[in-house]
Amino acid sequence: MAERTAVVVGGGIGGLAAGVALSRRGWRVEVCERAAEFTEIGTGLSLWPNAMRALAALGLDGRVREAGAVEAGGGVRDRAGRWLTRTDNAELDARFGAPLVVVHRADLVRILAGALPREALRSSTSVTGVRDDGDAVVVEHAGGSLRAGLVIGADGLNSTVRRAGWPSAGPPRYAGFTAWRMVTEPLPAPLTSGAVTWGRGEEFGFTSLGGGRAYCFGAAVLPAGGAAPGGEKAEVRRRFGTWPEPIPALLDSVPEDGVLRHDIYTLPPLSTYVSGRKVLLGDAAHAMTPTLGQGGCQALEDAVVLADCLCRAPDVPTALARYDRLRRPRTQRVVRRSARLGAVANLAWPPAVMARDLAARLIPARVTLRAMAPILDWSP
Repeated sequence: MAERTAVVVGGGIGGLAAGVALSRRGWRVEVCERAAEFTEIGTGLSLWPNAMRALAALGLDGRVREAGAVEAGGGVRDRAGRWLTRTDNAELDARFGAPLVVVHRADLVRILAGALPREALRSSTSVTGVRDDGDAVVVEHAGGSLRAGLVIGADGLNSTVRRAGWPSAGPPRYAGFTAWRMVTEPLPAPLTSGAVTWGRGEEFGFTSLGGGRAYCFGAAVLPAGGAAPGGEKAEVRRRFGTWPEPIPALLDSVPEDGVLRHDIYTLPPLSTYVSGRKVLLGDAAHAMTPTLGQGGCQALEDAVVLADCLCRAPDVPTALARYDRLRRPRTQRVVRRSARLGAVANLAWPPAVMARDLAARLIPARVTLRAMAPILDWSP
């Protein structure tokens, strides 16, 4: 019987979390990942309190805390290094019941994959198509096919599952800026707090990562498809090497081949995350800008809610309808909010930059924290 079987397409954070959530509730799950192993190219990931509660629902929050780092605080600075806003992580923990934890993506994937039965993990499995077959769905891949009562599309921005079940969905849209992500070597004096520094059409952020390392990211308003002729490490040094400390020192600690460059894309809003017995989560459903640090967090929420719906409803179609009602409005609000903040962070016109920085300086920290409540207060 296929009713309580699921194929997850995509072995990233959201797909593995969905696999864990369903496996622990008695479902037979297979997670298909096209890469040869379940891992993630290394950068950091911010796990806000809502994501930590999702991980707690999976019984994995303790292991993730051990693998990551909890900072004392953070905030936003201007181009001269002056603080515009400050955040106290202890206050965040007290207000929302969990801290902000920064973890290496590869460590989080390792923890999630380790929570699944070995037979549930199908690496080197590149999915080529998905088709309905009565009360089941067939997933076709290079080595054959799989049949299940549910297919979960967790295969990212260019999702094969989305193309199969949502043929009229619009293509990804360039968000207008490019991002660089990097992890330093262990630092002589590890960071105790992080910051995002706003410039003109550029920004740079850093946060502690554990093991004495730091996770750093930069962004700039640029046309899509570019590449630095002298290498991306040289490019970030050229753009950010004279910015306020500790940015230059952090860049000195980044390996020469340790800078990843990605154009940032988002998805047009879908009218539903469900097509028959196919369902989308994470970037496959609602790819967003990284400005709020909520992409991975929302994928974890998706996974936990999907499993809960499937285990409470009398059948899969009823469960998926409830999942769509719960997740689509929330995630699409987060997408819009992240896009608005990204537009503010990447302002380039000098008068607009001055007005932005002044407004940020005048807003009390408690107001900023309260404004985040609709996102961070989420519980499974």
